[in-house]
Amino acid sequence: MTTPAGRKADGGAADDWHPGPSPDPGNRRSGADQPAAPASGETGAAAKAPAAGRATAADQDRVAADAGRAGVAGEAQAVSGAGVAGAASAAGQARAEDEVPNAGGACAAAEARAAEQVCAAAEACAAERARAAEACAAERARAAEEDRAVDQALALVGRRSPREPRSVAQPQPRAGFSEQSPRQGSGSGPRQSPDQSLDHVPGQGPGQGSDPDPVQSPGPGPGPSDHPVSDHGAGHYLTPESARDPRVRDRRADVQRRHATAWGEARALAARAGRSASPRTVRLTLDRAIGRVLAEPLAALADLPSFDTSAMDGWVVAGPGPWTLRRGEDAGQGLCILAGHSATAPLPDGDAVRIATGARIPANATAVIRSEHAHTDQAKGLLYAQRQVVPGQDIRPRGQECRSGDQLLPAGTVVTPAVLGLSAAAGYDELLTVARPRVDVLVLGDELLTTGLPHDGLIRDALGPMIGPWLRAMGVEVSAPRRLGDDREALRHALTTSDADLVITTGGTAAGPVDHVHPVLAEIGAELVVDGVAVRPGHPMLLTRLTSGGPYLVGLPGNPLAAISGLLTLAEPLLRGLAGQPVEDPYRVVLRDEVHGHPHDTRLVPVVHRVGAGSGSEHVVPLHYNGPAMLRGIAAADGLAVVPPGGVRSGTEVEILDLPWASATPWTEGCFT
Repeated sequence: MTTPAGRKADGGAADDWHPGPSPDPGNRRSGADQPAAPASGETGAAAKAPAAGRATAADQDRVAADAGRAGVAGEAQAVSGAGVAGAASAAGQARAEDEVPNAGGACAAAEARAAEQVCAAAEACAAERARAAEACAAERARAAEEDRAVDQALALVGRRSPREPRSVAQPQPRAGFSEQSPRQGSGSGPRQSPDQSLDHVPGQGPGQGSDPDPVQSPGPGPGPSDHPVSDHGAGHYLTPESARDPRVRDRRADVQRRHATAWGEARALAARAGRSASPRTVRLTLDRAIGRVLAEPLAALADLPSFDTSAMDGWVVAGPGPWTLRRGEDAGQGLCILAGHSATAPLPDGDAVRIATGARIPANATAVIRSEHAHTDQAKGLLYAQRQVVPGQDIRPRGQECRSGDQLLPAGTVVTPAVLGLSAAAGYDELLTVARPRVDVLVLGDELLTTGLPHDGLIRDALGPMIGPWLRAMGVEVSAPRRLGDDREALRHALTTSDADLVITTGGTAAGPVDHVHPVLAEIGAELVVDGVAVRPGHPMLLTRLTSGGPYLVGLPGNPLAAISGLLTLAEPLLRGLAGQPVEDPYRVVLRDEVHGHPHDTRLVPVVHRVGAGSGSEHVVPLHYNGPAMLRGIAAADGLAVVPPGGVRSGTEVEILDLPWASATPWTEGCFT
């Protein structure tokens, strides 16, 4: 047992210290009347009292002897003084001897109590240190075992540049502030804590759904350098055995939380993945091509217009005026040249003929005079212009719009009604278009209900009814959702037999006991592109390619708003690339209210566009109910504001992601944001 170090007093050893209050200096007394203070390891102050009495008697004896040597005259006084001193000494000694037993007993009792306390404290401290040492040793052993397991698994695979998709064994680390239930999104219904507020204002407190992340006030926050992105963005998956190991799974989740891909980089990777795929094309007649995307540039097959035509109703004239009104055989009761008729004879100098808009201009014609800019003298048969006539006026010359072979529109253009009209004018009967991307939707989670009210731990599936129409609004073909529950083998079968361009899963993207997405992807050798994004809500999202040349997979978190975040972050740019559409330039709008930000991650906040009553300037207003498990805010929104780490103040311009129905029109059958 280790003895506590003590203070040295009166030359005593350090271990003379014992727990207890310090003596009060104000109570000290001198001489024989001063009570002794008990000290551990010595007799005590009370034992010193007889010695003090004896010292006093000896002093008195010396005084008496000196007085005797002074002379006979003082002998009597010395004898008397010696007697007094002796009596005093005897009395002091008696008192001291009486006090020794009492003081010694008190001191012994105090020492015993102090020793017991010291022993008890030392034993408790030693026991606590032993328990802590055992726990620390066990933790170090467990961590070392996990490190060895991960290192052995990683030693089986190689590493490549994070800029290229590759067969990955270790999913990309994601940022660390868990926002979901322990299932981490294996279901699609709300997973809120009971204390979540329903009157939450943007960026504050418990209204963040089930996201326990600290949401701080806007201000300087860590930049991208504080959230490193390394080769965790892509790499080989662990072996299937390692992927099933719960220790490796937990460690993978921890690493993922620390190293998520930045939001902007994740979108760029998804867009590049979509563009890298070889698009499927289909040739459609004009009446079926609406809303599709051109797979090749639209080049003119003929001059537009293909001959000189009249731009207005009026008179076509040759030479200077006034002009003689010509009523020839092809004038047709004074209407003269009509649209759709073949070429007429050249027009003689000084003549004028009635002409309709779009009619072919006869050879040698100088200009067209609008009906309202001329008058006729029927008696003389002459035409007079009321304004100066400029050669070539109101004549559309051949090839004014384009020449044959000119490129009218680039590949990737959405076929609108106007594009159909231009195509027809340029001579097209059919258009080569990019086939609509085909998407399979797999809904995971045993806890989901398709009808009725939640009960007995079961919740309604909110994503199944939402994902399909959302994707169709983006302009893709979507199969009916397949509900697989938490069946690992069913998931594997669905992924390995899909012939879609994209498979979307909802839930199961984390590292829980029934989150099977990562282990199944490891088994089938999927190529990882993005695994975890530094965005709130929705950071557990992922993007992989199932097989070389095969379909892609976007794994969405199970919380509804987190899943929407995944759709707009990964699925939308990927589908744009698969559909042959170019990346849209972002646009920015002033944010009316302050929005708190995450310390490290981007936030996507539902907003609605408004126009100021006084200024008429456009701005966006952040909406309530923006937690990861909430849909009430996004249901009233027409866009998502991209809030950088640290938040933004009122009046700041922010990037806006439009929702697909905000810009969709009926004839497009849906369009991309």
